[in-house]
Amino acid sequence: MITKADKNATRRKRHARVRSKISGTEARPRLNVFRSNKHIYAQLVDDVNGVTLASASTLDKDLNVDSTSNLDAAVKVGELVAKRAVEKGISEVVFDRGGYLYHGRIKALADAARENGLQF
Repeated sequence: MITKADKNATRRKRHARVRSKISGTEARPRLNVFRSNKHIYAQLVDDVNGVTLASASTLDKDLNVDSTSNLDAAVKVGELVAKRAVEKGISEVVFDRGGYLYHGRIKALADAARENGLQF
């Protein structure tokens, strides 16, 4: 019998491969993205000190979105995390797509972050 691989398990393997190669510093933190069925989360992480510098998600009270699981919500989260990063003086980041394909909500979040002042 043919068994299909668990999508989340394969995503986690991809993420582990990527994480072995990239790391965030205080000067250039890692923009980590996590996508669930209902929400999308983004955070800037300094891996050297083990600290989250800024974060945003569709669960934030500042964000006024009708649906939290679509492209519009991802764009607003990208804008919000970029604004919070720029307020803290962060302009360059390393993008960590979390093992997800660079498509859809992940791409929308990344493009919105770029348009609002982050460089990667």
